Amino acid sequence: MILLCLLFPMGLQAQESPNARQARRMFDQAYNMVFGPEGSQLHYAVNIIGIYKTEGTIWNKGKKSKFTDEKYIAWNDDVTYYRLERKKKTVTIYDAHSEKRDKYATKFKFIPDNYNYSIKNDPEKGYYITLKAKKGVKGIKEARVLLDHHTHHPINVRVKVGIFHTTIKITNFKVGGIPDDLFTFPHSQYKDYKFVDKR
Repeated sequence: MILLCLLFPMGLQAQESPNARQARRMFDQAYNMVFGPEGSQLHYAVNIIGIYKTEGTIWNKGKKSKFTDEKYIAWNDDVTYYRLERKKKTVTIYDAHSEKRDKYATKFKFIPDNYNYSIKNDPEKGYYITLKAKKGVKGIKEARVLLDHHTHHPINVRVKVGIFHTTIKITNFKVGGIPDDLFTFPHSQYKDYKFVDKR
C-alpha cells in the first residue's frame, strides 16, 4: 500500500551540490522505472516496526495500478478503484482519485520537491539515496532508497513517518511488458461477491 501512495507527479528541482543533483537524478530514474509508461511489476514485503508484516505483488503503469496480497486484491484503471476483500467476499468501489479509498494515503503523501536528497555508494550493497523532509513538511519525514549497482532497480525502501519506521523489501522487479487489461476489474470472476459502491 505504501508503494501505491507514492503515485504523485514528479518535478525536477535544482539542487545545490553535485551529490544532491546526482541523488535526485538517480531517484527520478528509479521512480520512473516503477511508475512510468512502460509499466512495472515487483514483489514487496512490508515490515512496520516489527508489529505488522505483509507481502504481495504490485503492478504499475502510469496512474494505473494493481496489487494483490493474502487479504486483498485491488485494481485501479485510473477511473475506478476496486478493492476486493477475500475473506468477506466483498468488493468496495471508489473513484480512482479519491483519498477515501485508503485511510493511510494522506499520511504517506509524497511530493518529491519537499525533500533534500543525498547519495552514498556502498560497495557491498548498492547506492543509498536519502531523502530528508524540508522544514514544515508533514507525513514522510525521511526515506532511504537502496538501488542496485548495475540496474539501478530499487531493492529496499525505508520510510519514517513520525516516530515509526516502515521497511519495504523489493524483489522480482520487472520493467515493461505490462498489459493494460491487467488493471481492469474482471467482473465475471466475482459475480457472487457483495459490491459496495462508495463513489
